[in-house]
Formats: sequence, structure tokens, C-alpha cells
Amino acid sequence: MPAVSFAQTPQPGGTLTAIIQPEPVILTAAINTAAPTGTVSGNIFDGLVDYDTSLNPQPALAESWETAADGLSLTLRLRKGVLWHDGKPFTSADVKWTLENVWKTIHPRNQATFAKVKQVDTPDDNTVVLRLSEPSPAILSSLNSNGAQVLPKHLYDGTDILNNPNNNKPVGTGPFVFKEWKRGEYIVLERNPNYWAKGKPYLDKVIYKVVPDAAARSAGFEKGEIQYGSLSPVPLKDAERLGKLPGLKIETSGYEWLSPFLFLDFNVERGPMKDARVRHALARATDRKAISSVVWYGFAKPATSPVPSTLAAFHDASADKDAFDVKSADALLDEAGFKRNADGTRFSLFIDYIPYGDDFKRTAEYIKQALKRVGVDVTIRTQDTAAFTKRVYGDRDFDLSIAWFAAFSDPQIGVTRAYWSASVGKNIPWTNGSGYKNAEVDDIISKVQGEASAEKRIALFKDFQKIVLTDLPTLPLVELKFFTVQAANLKTSAIRGDQVYGSFRDFWFDVPKQN
Repeated sequence: MPAVSFAQTPQPGGTLTAIIQPEPVILTAAINTAAPTGTVSGNIFDGLVDYDTSLNPQPALAESWETAADGLSLTLRLRKGVLWHDGKPFTSADVKWTLENVWKTIHPRNQATFAKVKQVDTPDDNTVVLRLSEPSPAILSSLNSNGAQVLPKHLYDGTDILNNPNNNKPVGTGPFVFKEWKRGEYIVLERNPNYWAKGKPYLDKVIYKVVPDAAARSAGFEKGEIQYGSLSPVPLKDAERLGKLPGLKIETSGYEWLSPFLFLDFNVERGPMKDARVRHALARATDRKAISSVVWYGFAKPATSPVPSTLAAFHDASADKDAFDVKSADALLDEAGFKRNADGTRFSLFIDYIPYGDDFKRTAEYIKQALKRVGVDVTIRTQDTAAFTKRVYGDRDFDLSIAWFAAFSDPQIGVTRAYWSASVGKNIPWTNGSGYKNAEVDDIISKVQGEASAEKRIALFKDFQKIVLTDLPTLPLVELKFFTVQAANLKTSAIRGDQVYGSFRDFWFDVPKQN
């Protein structure tokens, strides 16, 4: 029998079939920061920087950068010779236009992240200077293709940005070019022959398949029909079994930039949820340890703050006021005036969950059972992503909602958006769903945006946690531990800290050769 050998260097060619679930609403992360959008969009658009697993920025569209000694300017020196997929040159004008017209106006996170940018200078086509009213250290933590995606000015300027057709047939600078989107079935990307990183990408094509059925996704991996899936693409109970198969592996790297956390929003403008005592009661009726171990099969840990423990410098576990205690929950509900009726119920609520898979639905089912013990009747509602975001962030027609956010490498980027009053009711997905408005919290959010001192920023975030965990518009449930399932012969020279929203630029198939 001839010997089989494996290549030690990247091999060009091949088609990668990946899972995308649920199907994205649009394909441009500058407009919509939902996880499915970011997963696909990161292959079409490059970021100004990438992040390694230690979350240090690495050159991408920006080859270098420097912050002024006084912290009041950030200069980005752009890579020369980069082309948009339609052949137009990528320049500093694209960055300036996107910052002024997208990041600072409609982006769910960047309205806060770039709030201190007062002016953008473009002295030449390859230089961008951000002029700041106050130092803003968090900016450098949000310049990748998901955090601050640059759009082509020549295709967006003067148009209705939110309804521009290029949102669904995007033109980027990344390693793969958008080819086709057959809704409900697949999205096809093809190799960019004019990519700035010569010789890359190695893959010829990427096909994202929409596979709503969880069992079918697991079967697709087992049969070798699917070679990649991120953000825990199979039922958690299947992960260990699949990881033991010789043709597959489970990868937990590539999520360092996220710091993801799952939470329960209370609509503080509606019904019993207006009363903080009720919100604390429902929190105490919820066993977060059980959610971690039973609902999420250990791929999570109980959350004690909206600032995840992965952001250790900022995290304050002592601010949590609601340990699991059913008797205390009952007493608080009585105190708030919601006595049990003859049938044992106090009042009824609707709960809506982010429609990203069975794990989120099971979380809703657990909360339904938990609240029933304290006399609260819960009806679970299911809808697609577009309907969910409109209901929660636009119409505000809900009582409880379950969603997950990424905190990212600084709570200014991913946490404060859930509490900033300026975004309430504006139909901006993944912002302040609870409707919480607190002038003191808004003031802290403003101060951290312009505070250069690390010590003062930490102190401000400690104060922030104490206030929001007292008011409790949002209950942190668990810190999530996502994983990727991929073919064992799918190789890469390095997995980045933001790989989940990065590209397959460095990926290749190690195909055995007969000697």
C-alpha cells in the first residue's frame, strides 16, 4: 500500500462548506451587527485591524497607527493598492465617510465608541487622523471588520444607507467576493483574485448553507458534507460526540474578542416590570447555575454582572444582589402588591427569545418553569430575527426578552449599549432593549468614553455595575462558551482572537497525497 503524506505548506484550491444559522437578515455588519451577518461579512470586508488571541491589534487595511501623546488624536496609515471588489481604490475617504455617516449615526455600538471623535482629517489617500475631544482608549479595541466595518463611499454616498441594495450584495475589500444569495438555502462567496495579500486566500470558494434543523447540521458534519460551523453550530449534547470522530475537531479559540454573555431584559416601561422589586424577585427565582449546567450543558458559567468575568479588570462580582432564593422572590412579589390569585398565579407575562437555536429556546422554557414556582405565568413567543428585533428594539411590545451580546475587550464597546438611554425605541437592534433611562448611568457612560486613565475608567465601571444591578433593568444570566466544529484537515496558520467574525483568508485543506 502506498504511503500517505500530508502537506506542510498551504495548498491552494477547494470549496469550504460552512453552516450559517440562523440565516442573516442582511450581509453588511456596518448596518446590522447580528452574529450571522458578522460571520459572513467578515469574509467580504477586511477590518482596519485584526486581533490576535491576546487581543492586540494587528495590521490589516491599516498597516500602522499611532496615538498622540495627549491622547487627542489617532493616526491610521492605510495599506496602499487595496481595491474594492468592483475595482475602485480603497482610500481614506471611505473611512472618513463611514465614520461620519454610519458609525456615529446608525451603528448599534459605535455611536458610543466613536462619540469623542470631533473631526476626521484625510491629508492624503492613505492617511486618516481621528481628532478627539477627549482621549478614547476603546477605539483601538473596535477597529476590525465587525467592530468598525468600512463601506465604499462611492456606492453609499447620497443614498438611503439602511436600504441601499449593496447591503445584500456587498462590495468589500476582503479575500472573498459575494457571488450569490439564495434565501433560505445558501450564500456563495468566491476567491478575490485581486486581494492585497498576494497568494491568498487559498480556498476557491466558500458556501454558507442555511440548515435550520439541528439534527441535520450534526449529520452534515458527520457525513463530511459540512466542514465548518462557528458559534456552537450543533446541539450542545452532540458536541462531545462529534469531537471524538476522526474527521472532526472542536475548536474553542477564536472567540477571545467576544466575551459573550446571555441576559434577560425586563421591559421597564410596561406592567409589573415597572417595579424594581418585581424585577429583583424574578431574578431571585432564576437559578443561573442550573441554566449553566443543565440548559447549556456546561458551555456557560453563571453571570454575576453585565461586565463578564473575562474582562477581569472591570468586573465586580460583589455588585450582584440576587442570589437564587425562591422564598425571597415570593416575599418581594407579595411586598410589591402582587398577591397570588385562587389558582396560585399573580400575573402573566410574555417572553421572547433571540431565535438563534434550541439553546436559547430551552433557556426561555427554563425561565417559564422557574417563574411558575413564584406564581408568574409565562407564555413563550417564537419569531424570526427580523420580527424579534422589531418587537424588542422598535415596537417595544414585550415583557421579557432573552438575547446575547458580546462585551468585547472593553465594556464601553459591548456592555454600555444595553443601558444607554439615547437608543431606546429607535429600532436599533442590539442596544437598550429594556427601555432603561438613568441620567447618572448616562453620565458614567459619557465619562468612560473620554477618560484616559485606566484606573479612573475601572472605578467608573465599578460604579456603573452597582447602579445597574440595583435598578436591574437587565438580568445577566450566564457567560457563554462558544465553540467551532470543523473538519480535521481544515488548516490555518493562525486563529485570531476575533476569528469568529474574521475571514478564511489563511485557511486551507490539507489533502493527503499518495506516495
